[in-house]
Amino acid sequence: MLPQKQAEESMMSSLNQTIEHEEGEGEKEDSSSFSLKSLLWHGGSVYDAWFSCASNQVAQVLLTLPYSFSQLGMLSGIIFQVFYGLLGSWTAYIISILYIEYRSRKEKENVSFKNHVIQWFEVLDGLLGPYWKAIGLAFNCTFLLFGSVIQLIACASNIYYINDKLDKRTWTYIFGACCATTVFIPSFHNYRIWSFLGLGMTTYTAWYLTIAALVHGQVENVTHSGPTKLVLYFTGATNILYTFGGHAVTVEIMHAMWKPQKFKYVYLFATLYVFTLTLPSAAAVYWAFGDKLLDHSNAFSLIPHSPWRDAAIILMLIHQFITFGFACTPLYFVWEKVIGMHDTKSICVRALARLPVVIPIWFLAIIFPFFGPINSAVGALLVSFTVYIIPALAHMLTYRSPSARQNAAEKLPAFIRSWTAMYVVNAFVVVWVLVVGFGFGGWASMANFIKQVDTFGLFAKCYQCPSNHTSLH
Repeated sequence: MLPQKQAEESMMSSLNQTIEHEEGEGEKEDSSSFSLKSLLWHGGSVYDAWFSCASNQVAQVLLTLPYSFSQLGMLSGIIFQVFYGLLGSWTAYIISILYIEYRSRKEKENVSFKNHVIQWFEVLDGLLGPYWKAIGLAFNCTFLLFGSVIQLIACASNIYYINDKLDKRTWTYIFGACCATTVFIPSFHNYRIWSFLGLGMTTYTAWYLTIAALVHGQVENVTHSGPTKLVLYFTGATNILYTFGGHAVTVEIMHAMWKPQKFKYVYLFATLYVFTLTLPSAAAVYWAFGDKLLDHSNAFSLIPHSPWRDAAIILMLIHQFITFGFACTPLYFVWEKVIGMHDTKSICVRALARLPVVIPIWFLAIIFPFFGPINSAVGALLVSFTVYIIPALAHMLTYRSPSARQNAAEKLPAFIRSWTAMYVVNAFVVVWVLVVGFGFGGWASMANFIKQVDTFGLFAKCYQCPSNHTSLH
């Protein structure tokens, strides 16, 4: 009976995929007269998912990676980037497996997800129960909240290097209002053109930093003394953990796909591309400026003024607006479900309902304007659990029984032939991130964060601004 049952499940899964694909095709045909709108606005392919993952994975953090290299040293910086990139790809794969498992079980119960976006906490609820739902919801929402805060802080930090007539706090007010317009973007289906443009903007910025640093050459008496202190070492490592922990929106991106089962290796391929941006830029800027980066968490602050630099800053500002939307959209969904507005079709009504989500983000960005150190703190305390520990533990518990393993909706990956090996890899992820990421990383990042508060104070008007503005130019 077991093979027959598996065959039936496989047929049902294939049928569901076909239905979803036909619905997607139908939507495109119905809007044939608006083909340009469909092309730019409505995405659900594997390529859309890849652009979304790659675009969302590296935004403002690209500007703080040279700062992390100054804390870690060149060799450790490169090793941690590759290690955490692969670790993040693994847990994104795990999340995708759990999503498919949850969805296949619900569809066998004839549950319809029309006008409903599945989210990570719902997957945990369906597979492991309400306690896991509460844990997943708390960590995921808090991480995405501070992820949005970081984008606002980065906007103010970047624009200051073009126009320093206004302080960074004032720029935060302005960009908070601009980013609030993301309430009008309904779902991840509608980020097709934005994801494409965002990745192009990040690519330009990364290679601009690389070329500008190499052309500039090393500053006089440059030193590369990192690592010098454990607190700096683990702060830098945790910022890289944060860099490759952008898959808190994996479930929402999968749900926007016409065939979610094709997502499994999308994040890995997105990470491989991101390596071509993060490794050369961080290494080149650290080579050029060395230990000066320890007091300059934003790489733009050391690059000489030029039209090319201004273009990179403007492009990053646009991309940070897009990434703000990526981080905030799942929060919008959660809020809509809480107030009973998630099924509402009117974009304007949903936009008004979403506005209260932006207000605390705006406020927190003004309280904690510590661009750079806040990344590490969020990475250690939130990312470590949200996208590394919880998914690995959830996978282990979901398939702890022989029957669950036998009836799994997805087969084991080709490179892992046994469930024992899967458990070993997941256990390693849990222990490593718990000890190194949360333990040492939490201690180091919070010590550094508290130092910033003591030095600059809460509500700092202009964090790390030079006393002589003209020195920027």
